Amino acid sequence: MHLLVESQFFSTMKKKKKVQIIAPASTANLGPGFDCLGLGLGLYHTLNVCEGDGAGLEIRASGEGAETVSLDSGNMVYQAMMKVFSSAGYKPGKLLIESHNEIPLASGLGSSAAAQVVGLSAAMLLSEQSLDRRRLIRMGVEMEGHADNVVACVLGGLTVVGSSGEKIDYVRLEPPESLGIVAVVPDFNLSTERARSVLPREVAFRDAVHNQSRVGLLVAALAGNRLESLRPAMEDVLHQPYRAGLIPGLEDVRQAALEAGALGAALSGAGPTILALVSAHKTSVGEAMKGAWARRGVESRSLALQVDMTGLKAEMEGR
Repeated sequence: MHLLVESQFFSTMKKKKKVQIIAPASTANLGPGFDCLGLGLGLYHTLNVCEGDGAGLEIRASGEGAETVSLDSGNMVYQAMMKVFSSAGYKPGKLLIESHNEIPLASGLGSSAAAQVVGLSAAMLLSEQSLDRRRLIRMGVEMEGHADNVVACVLGGLTVVGSSGEKIDYVRLEPPESLGIVAVVPDFNLSTERARSVLPREVAFRDAVHNQSRVGLLVAALAGNRLESLRPAMEDVLHQPYRAGLIPGLEDVRQAALEAGALGAALSGAGPTILALVSAHKTSVGEAMKGAWARRGVESRSLALQVDMTGLKAEMEGR
């Protein structure tokens, strides 16, 4: 990986340390795997930070959501960095932060997890700590509130998470290389908090059994390259039916994906993005999904993606 901090933004500063962090987008749940399944996606948040002598903070942002993110101490990336600095008792020098984000915000593609992961990672390196991925995941979950996106962002590939209180167990698997993703992002946002607020406190035993069996089938299908099993494996009754009222056309768009040849389709995380798994990047799947939303009066865009198999990448100079 090549450090990209030699931009004009950094050229006027006498460099002390510089770091680049790249973290992928992620999708969670994949239908039935509520809060336990994640998949790294080939969209990225790239963070360049330079620390120099003196004091001060300057932040620049580009890409998705750049016009809405805070450029002061309220910035999510900076807050993640300060969480690490505070826990280490480290007082940073002047910080120049350059953030480029490809991940749509508030769309169910792990934008907040990626922002927190790049900030936490950068601060660990700048404060001369090792980049301990288990500690990074724990701190990311403390900020994010749930582990599925954070683990997939840090590790890449297919991740299975089991959380009990503060204890987080996870396993990383490699899905088939032939697996592709079509993510269709509608022209509206939906916060995770709002999407969680409509979920019931209790569910019927038969619904729990239904999803439990589908999660097992889904993991086995992806790990064993049994892609023909993805369609039934991605069925869900625990969260998508309750969130349908917040996402006009959810079932129409899912069905359009399946009819166009998708292997399976589901809400991406809390939504509103709908994600289809495909054996090849067929433009017909994305176009069919966009058409279904258009018939509901919703504009959308289609993203053809690969699975990110690497997860977090980091490089530092000047240590």
